[in-house]
Amino acid sequence: MSWREEVEELRARERLAEEMGGDERVARQRAQGKRTVRERVTGLLDAGSFHEVGKIAGQAEYGPDNQLAAFRASNAVVGRGRVNGRPVVIQADDFTVRGGAADAAIWGKMVQAEKTAHEYRLPLIRLVDGTGGGGSVKMLEKDPRTYIPETPGWEWVVANMAQVPVAALALGPCAGLGAGRVAASHFSVMVKSMSQVFVAGPPVAKAIGEDVDKEALGGWEIQARNGVVDDVVDSEEEAFVAVRRFLSYLPSSVDDLPHRAPCADPADRRHEALIGVVPRDRRVPYKMRSILAACLDADSVFEIGRLWGRSVITALARLDGYPVAVLAGDPMFLGGAWTADACRKIIRFLDMAQTFHLPVVHFVDCPGFAVGVRHEKSAVVRLGVQAMAAVYQAKVPICAVVVRQAYGLAGSAMFNPTRAKMRFCWPSGDWGSLPMDGGVEAAFRRELEAHPDPAQRLAEIKAWMESLRSPFRTAEAFYAEEIIDPRDTRPLICEWVHLAQRVLDRGESRWGMRP
Repeated sequence: MSWREEVEELRARERLAEEMGGDERVARQRAQGKRTVRERVTGLLDAGSFHEVGKIAGQAEYGPDNQLAAFRASNAVVGRGRVNGRPVVIQADDFTVRGGAADAAIWGKMVQAEKTAHEYRLPLIRLVDGTGGGGSVKMLEKDPRTYIPETPGWEWVVANMAQVPVAALALGPCAGLGAGRVAASHFSVMVKSMSQVFVAGPPVAKAIGEDVDKEALGGWEIQARNGVVDDVVDSEEEAFVAVRRFLSYLPSSVDDLPHRAPCADPADRRHEALIGVVPRDRRVPYKMRSILAACLDADSVFEIGRLWGRSVITALARLDGYPVAVLAGDPMFLGGAWTADACRKIIRFLDMAQTFHLPVVHFVDCPGFAVGVRHEKSAVVRLGVQAMAAVYQAKVPICAVVVRQAYGLAGSAMFNPTRAKMRFCWPSGDWGSLPMDGGVEAAFRRELEAHPDPAQRLAEIKAWMESLRSPFRTAEAFYAEEIIDPRDTRPLICEWVHLAQRVLDRGESRWGMRP
């Protein structure tokens, strides 16, 4: 007695599944410079770690003898594997099978992957290429009726955002649900010239009078600059590297704390160049990213969302090996003023830090909310107070390094001031309810008009006000807790990150993070 015959049939069916959409469609995929779905899975995961689930699921045809006559694999490859030695769940679209349309999908496979990630607290990686289960007009040939749309399994998509790290790679045209699966993630990446993300493709856009190609409709120039995706790279290989690196900063789920990595960068390292990095002329910008590189662990800064909300830098990094979330004003763009887009970026980033228990280091240089008609039309006030709420609601420890400006409402949102203030201020610090430079003449207009030499009196007033701007006067009243030598920044924030570990809480945040 043996089941050898059935096992041989199983292997035969597995070989049919490995043919994917057939030789012609596989060749077409490769001719476009794209890997096949199975090459992508093995290229992303640790070597030899992939365990596929539902490999032989698909559409089968049987002959008169009830023997398998033809087989077309499902357009989804799902299973478990490892990334940097840690277990993950992966779901990947196969564009060679009906372009990822719903009439080639097995819904249960995608839902199974989402459920597995949720129940077993495993990071989830989506490789999206196509509609990823969206509709197809061809379906009407088999089922000649329309239906009221539902999105099976979306409750698990939402639940996973609050429980486990979710990364999405756009590796081709991602339309409809495919686009939604890219956006419903903590980190997403596109490949230039290969990926497009849109609600519906060019034929549908043409029906409403917009005759555009895929790139003009949803290419990286659009989606990486508006916050739909977080990163853009030049190749699939770079996308794999980005996702692996992103996951390295996060715990496997909210039930764990972020993993400390070995660190060869001394915690007490003092970087000499920091003493002169901020110009004395407040009108001259400087490179905030050079400060981040000097203060954080060497080569640990992983920026997220570089091409949108550009007045604020958001990044993952490490301090003495511990993962941290980094928020920083960028004076090279609008002086670091918080625009509506920057506020959206801050909200999303701080919510992720809160979800995954990442302490936050905030390098402050903020002249306030962006001013002007364009910014008012973008609802900067509404988005601004939401960003402030995200700062105040975060329960993870936040350490502020005040590098230069801190003005107005936005400047006040460096942390929640009702908690113990862990704040280090540089001698270049410049703060207040509003910048002094703009309102001097208006405030002293009558006095200047009555003075015999208005220009001389204005110069005297400005000199007096300049003396009041000294950060040492602020420190005299303990409004600034510590004025530090900028070269001491790394040793101090490395000490802080060890203190932060004492108060990090495991478990789900009071509110779940939304896409």
